Amino acid sequence: MTTLIVTARDAKIKSSKIRNEGNIPAVVYGMEVEPVSIAVSMVDFIKVFKAVGETSTITITLDGKKISTLIHDVQHDPVSGNVLHVDFFAISENRPVTVSIPLVFEGVSPAVKNNVGNLVKVLYELEIEVLPKHLPHNLIIDISVLDVANAQILVQDIKLPTSAKAILDGEEVVALIASQQEESEESAVAIDFSQIAVQKKGKKEEDAE
Repeated sequence: MTTLIVTARDAKIKSSKIRNEGNIPAVVYGMEVEPVSIAVSMVDFIKVFKAVGETSTITITLDGKKISTLIHDVQHDPVSGNVLHVDFFAISENRPVTVSIPLVFEGVSPAVKNNVGNLVKVLYELEIEVLPKHLPHNLIIDISVLDVANAQILVQDIKLPTSAKAILDGEEVVALIASQQEESEESAVAIDFSQIAVQKKGKKEEDAE
């Protein structure tokens, strides 16, 4: 389990002063926790954030008390990209949380390999409800099952961790194979419409003369 040691801070102290001391101003709030202004080491936070992102439980230690949290929001400087502020959301290990989990596409699609069609990714993350102890860092989508044109992977096909359930309907499409023939036909139709528009425009100009 990932742990961060944080310290309580006076909300009246300027955030710039906290950052100059090598810390990030932050706040923790949520289930059964009163909002508390805190400071966390910039070096420690960046190391943890790179490792777990916003989809893993982080235990913060404040005055000896351990609090299970999720990173709810991270504010960055638009120019430097430095972290300006962090929101930690306190959770209960026995209550499910709703989180958007990144989808990672793995494998090789036979349909793509054999030039039958192109892979179209419809979703890049999936919102699920899950107990914190079963919270996954990501969800793996095996595209090797996409072997023919128009083949699809649906939400109901995704293997979810214990206690997890998808918020989206199971029939929603995650990824599919679009046949190259269909794409060519769509392009041809678009070109024909363009030519028709030009011809009509030319005829009007001749009539005007």
